[in-house]
Amino acid sequence: MSSAKILVVEDDPEICEVVSDALTMEGYIVNIVNAGLGVAERLAEEHHDLVVLDRMLPDVEGADLCRELRAVGNDVLILMLTARDALGEKVEGLEAGSDDYLTKPFAVSELVARVQSLLRRAGRGTPRPNLLHLGPLTLDRGRASAMVDGRPLMLTATEFSLLETLITNGERVLSRTELLKEVWGYDFDPQTNNVEVYVSYLRRKLGAVTSSVVLRNVRGFGYTVELRDEGGG
Repeated sequence: MSSAKILVVEDDPEICEVVSDALTMEGYIVNIVNAGLGVAERLAEEHHDLVVLDRMLPDVEGADLCRELRAVGNDVLILMLTARDALGEKVEGLEAGSDDYLTKPFAVSELVARVQSLLRRAGRGTPRPNLLHLGPLTLDRGRASAMVDGRPLMLTATEFSLLETLITNGERVLSRTELLKEVWGYDFDPQTNNVEVYVSYLRRKLGAVTSSVVLRNVRGFGYTVELRDEGGG
C-alpha cells in the first residue's frame, strides 16, 4: 500500500467522491478542496505528493494555478482533469506545468493508473525497489542493468526503460500511446514506429538468452510481458 498524499481540487461533488474513494482504496491519503483559491498556500504549508486538478474551477483557471505553483518553485506532481479535448488545450496545460492530463469523462481505473504512473516515475509514495524480477530476468534500476540467470543482458537505455515499464505494470496491457508517453515522453511523433521497433529489439535480445520471458502483442490493445515455462507455449 502507498502512503503518498494526494490533493483533489475539484468542484463537482460526484467526481470528488468517486476519485477520493478510488484513490483511498489504493492506499493513498486523500484531501479534497472545491476551489482553487488558497491551494498554493495550502501546498506550501502541507506537503502533498500529487494534485488532481480540475482545469475549469469556479474561481480560478487550472492552467493559471499550475503556473502559479511552478513560479514559486513548487514541484508537486499535477494531473489535470479537463473537459477540453482539443490538442491545443492539452498542450497549454502541459506547458503551464501539469505533468499529465485526463479528459472528462474518464474511467476511474485510468485515473488511478495515471496517478500510479506519475508517482512511480517520480519515485514518490512507496519506496521503489531497485531490483525487479521476472523469472530468470533481473533489472537493477540503480545501475540501469539487466541480467538473465546471472549473466549480463546488454540493453540500451531505451530498451531498459521499455522493459522496466512493461514489468512494473505486471499483467496490464499497455497501449502504444501509453508506452510512448512513459518511455519517450510527450515529445514523440504520433506516427512514429518506435514502440514496434524497440519491442522487436527486445524480443530478439531476450529470445537469444531465454524462452521464458516473452513480450506479447495483444492485437488491438497493446503490449505486455509475461513469464512462460521454458520451452512451453
